[in-house]
Amino acid sequence: MESTNHSIVKSFVILGFPGTPQFQTLFFALILATYLLTVVANLVIISVVKISHHLHRPMYYFLGSFSFLEIWYTSSTVPKMLENFLCGRSTITVAGCVAQLYLFFALGSTECFLLTTMAYDRYLAICHPLRYPALMNVRVCTQLVGAAWVGGFLAPLLPILLIAQLSFCGPKIHLFFCDAGPLLRVSCSDTSLSATLISVLASFVILSTCLLTMVSYTHIITTILSIPSVTGRRKAFSTCASHLIVVVVYYGTGIIMYVRPMSSFTTKLEKVVSVFCAVVTPLLNPLIYSLRNKEVKEALKQTVSNSKVFLKSITTFVMVYW
Repeated sequence: MESTNHSIVKSFVILGFPGTPQFQTLFFALILATYLLTVVANLVIISVVKISHHLHRPMYYFLGSFSFLEIWYTSSTVPKMLENFLCGRSTITVAGCVAQLYLFFALGSTECFLLTTMAYDRYLAICHPLRYPALMNVRVCTQLVGAAWVGGFLAPLLPILLIAQLSFCGPKIHLFFCDAGPLLRVSCSDTSLSATLISVLASFVILSTCLLTMVSYTHIITTILSIPSVTGRRKAFSTCASHLIVVVVYYGTGIIMYVRPMSSFTTKLEKVVSVFCAVVTPLLNPLIYSLRNKEVKEALKQTVSNSKVFLKSITTFVMVYW
């Protein structure tokens, strides 16, 4: 379509699920509760890993970094989504929409790279336990996490720059936040290059990191099955099972959403999967990945216990000397 036949818009109206005000209020309450629980759960994990000295190991360094990433990932979309539910509809400028899309893609790409890094860490720990302390130290952990963040923010840069050059005739986006499919559909420019590039890059990032992660876990499972001790196998499986669940959930939704042509997207499917990606997955990750971990739970209990002792001491001091 030629842009000269349309009025170019400077902002979009974001539409969510249609329904009564009571329906919108219910969704607002559910998503707000989920968002707050997600942020608090991830902050708890970061704090526990930071405070507990026996958790100062590569595995928990990666978990803390992962929780930090999840807070930003869900915060890139949910606050605007909450505004949409609270007000019935919300507006966002074109520049703001492109910025939100970039953050969502960049943080999602970073999560792919970080999950692959965490799988590699577990591969080294289980398949090469004697060499693990030399291969995975603080310097290496920092470099791997830094590379994941840099790679994640570079990966979507080119397609986002192309999208930023498009003209838009919207003005309505039938989604809760700015995603690639709905944004391209309201453009009055030629979007074939942008759509192709997004599909190719998203498929490459998701499928390549998923393949590397699955290779790591294939080696891990093979090694675990060769452990003669039943107790040893059970302990190793308990450590990796929760990791594998997060990997399957995250990559499953990512593949459904992005590893296919943009033209095949449907509004209903986009809404359901977008809510799952932006709201549900960030909550499942700390619950499955960390809070089910025995060492994290013990550290959390110890931290709470120490906090109670500290607060009791402060209260006694105030009552005696105030």
